[in-house]
Amino acid sequence: MANNESKTEEKSEKFNAGELIIDHISDSHDWHVAGDIHLPLPIILYVQGSGLKMFSSSNFEHGKAVYEGLSLKENHIVAVDSNGKVDVEATAKIWDFSITKNTASILFIAFLMCWVFISVAKAYTRRKDLAPKGMQSLVEPLILFVRDDVAIPSIGEKKYAKYMPFLLTIFFFVLMTNLLGLIPFLPGGSNVTGNIAVTMTLALFTFVITTVSGNKHYWRHIIAMPGVPAWVLFLLTPIEILGVFLRPFVLMIRLFANILAGHIIALSFFCLIFIFAEMSKGVGYSVSVVSVAFTVFMGMLELLVAFLQAYVFVLLSAIYFGAAVEEANHAPHPDTEQQTIV
Repeated sequence: MANNESKTEEKSEKFNAGELIIDHISDSHDWHVAGDIHLPLPIILYVQGSGLKMFSSSNFEHGKAVYEGLSLKENHIVAVDSNGKVDVEATAKIWDFSITKNTASILFIAFLMCWVFISVAKAYTRRKDLAPKGMQSLVEPLILFVRDDVAIPSIGEKKYAKYMPFLLTIFFFVLMTNLLGLIPFLPGGSNVTGNIAVTMTLALFTFVITTVSGNKHYWRHIIAMPGVPAWVLFLLTPIEILGVFLRPFVLMIRLFANILAGHIIALSFFCLIFIFAEMSKGVGYSVSVVSVAFTVFMGMLELLVAFLQAYVFVLLSAIYFGAAVEEANHAPHPDTEQQTIV
């Protein structure tokens, strides 16, 4: 019996790479600082029948403790009974409005963006008609890039201006969150754009703006494309309507998958050190050289992806806006309309 217990303890103490990776890429109710040091975040709950509850996540002791009949299981707050088992019925009555790590990161990025843009705007006011300096020198080329290489070519010189605030906001938000996610310590370490709920929200903004901006020409080409025989429209129209919803879906998946995959691959290379070290310390040290090299390489690649994904998201959004506001170039002649198949 003693041997069996010792074997069980050895198995439980083995390094679990999958658990470590999931823990790092998932949202959580505290923010890891270093080692065993964690920054607790506020728990805000509305429980039907009990009302509003607010307390620190430190009361859960990383899921090891029960507080006021509540516990933390796999980063989800659940209700538990006197035996510590999850009460499914009581859990369904919990509405969680807590400030999680991703939420705190988003608030931090929002504050940082406001500070950057307000500072740059004030600098332009103070130094009117002078060459950019300091923060202006960093931000201005990016703004001009979004305007001259993304917005104007995709939307058109006459209509691009009203979409610039959104395009710039999305570009800098995605860029800053991607870069912040590459920093392994506070205030970094979060996986904001690797969370599908965040990318879905961003894609939903693009979808709503595209739908609201769509003119008659845009909707005519989706519902009943000019010059196409009626029998073809039975097949073509459903495909076009499906495309309206597929475009934001692709936006959501592309950003989410690229950022998430980058984090997983980098962490996987790093975990190889501990996996091989369990076999032999010598092997662990040998593998660590290659593992760290690949981890650094993936970090550099993720740095490129951070900029690339911000650019791609904004570019595709601008293309969708451009298609929605594009005017008909010419009116087809009645005699040739039936012969034209687009």
